[in-house]
Amino acid sequence: MPVPHLSLRAARHLHLAAQGLLKKPRRRARPDDILATITRMSLLQIDTIHIVARSPYLVLFSRLGDYPQRWLDEALARGELMEYWAHEACFLPRSDFGLVRHRMLSPEKMGWKYRPGWMEDNAEEIAHLLAHIEQNGPVRSADFEHPRKGASGWWEWKPHKRHLEGLFTAGRVMVVERRKFQRVYDLTSRVMPHWDDALHLSDEAAAQAMMLENSARSLGIFRPEWLADYYRLKKIDAKATVSHWQEQGTVLPVQVEGLGAMWVHRDWQPELALAEQGKLHASHSAVLSPFDPVVWDRRRAEQLFNFAYRLECYTPAPKRKYGYFVLPLLHKGTLAGRMDAKMHRKTGTLEIIALWLEEGVNVTSGLAAGLHAAISDFARWQGALRVDCKRLPAALEAEWGPGWEITSPSGGL
Repeated sequence: MPVPHLSLRAARHLHLAAQGLLKKPRRRARPDDILATITRMSLLQIDTIHIVARSPYLVLFSRLGDYPQRWLDEALARGELMEYWAHEACFLPRSDFGLVRHRMLSPEKMGWKYRPGWMEDNAEEIAHLLAHIEQNGPVRSADFEHPRKGASGWWEWKPHKRHLEGLFTAGRVMVVERRKFQRVYDLTSRVMPHWDDALHLSDEAAAQAMMLENSARSLGIFRPEWLADYYRLKKIDAKATVSHWQEQGTVLPVQVEGLGAMWVHRDWQPELALAEQGKLHASHSAVLSPFDPVVWDRRRAEQLFNFAYRLECYTPAPKRKYGYFVLPLLHKGTLAGRMDAKMHRKTGTLEIIALWLEEGVNVTSGLAAGLHAAISDFARWQGALRVDCKRLPAALEAEWGPGWEITSPSGGL
């Protein structure tokens, strides 16, 4: 069969379709959409920065629209989700426990996430901690006092927090819920009572192959070098894997304008047909998280969307180009700009500290209306009553003025 040829625009639309970002939701979100959306993405990265809504909640909002943030917490507490090191710290379906179990059983390969020396030096105290959990139930690190008041920094975590993080990486405990976004840990043997490594653990190569296929499915369209980053896989021959998939019919080869050879997972064959005909249309405008799968691989975002992006919250303020926690702005299939924003919860105000449009993006009435609606929805979901604009491109400032009122706050927080 002839290899389909796609425009760059069509390839972007196919990727956004796979990610659930092509079109605005047609109905109100339901609680079961949380698991379905995370399954579609494979992973939901966790980050604790709270200058606006925390990243995992925001990634879901970009796809689902208005929903109560507690739904994510409730899905974790119900056992639909689990937490582990995947791309980084992530929520993933608990049904994927077997995919990451090999990492748990070899925690010494997890770098800074596991310190064998610490676990060995504190083995007796850690054994007492495990016995405490077995006898008294789940715990938080906050349940234990720090021996040195005023200590700060990750290297000065109180001992029990370091114990719990080590046990978590080693798969001895799992996160069963979050209380005010603090992890609550229980014994893995109690969380997964029916799991037996001898009976249920697949070959590590098979688990990695499934992670690679999950990555291909969640990306929709991809280059082989994009696959390993999704689950942070190492020493993977992605090209050989893709060639094998192509022989099996798991993926379909395509040629993309400006990018050359790419592949599409067979689950997206109907969308591929529409994309080839120029009939896969993007209509969604949304505020994205810096940890959204669309942009978390900075090289992929630049290659596919011509969007050069880096997170600057860990960069000293004088050296930042854009701002502390800059949010990509999606508009109808393009990453059209970025916004440095802060949610002032006491006053109910979303402050746009600065907004930039990408080079070559013109302010049309459609773009101004689309971004205005997306930012309004983003603000309303966080309970904002007003948006204040500090620094905008001149054409948007002429359209929006210094800010606007928000009606009917949803109280999504």
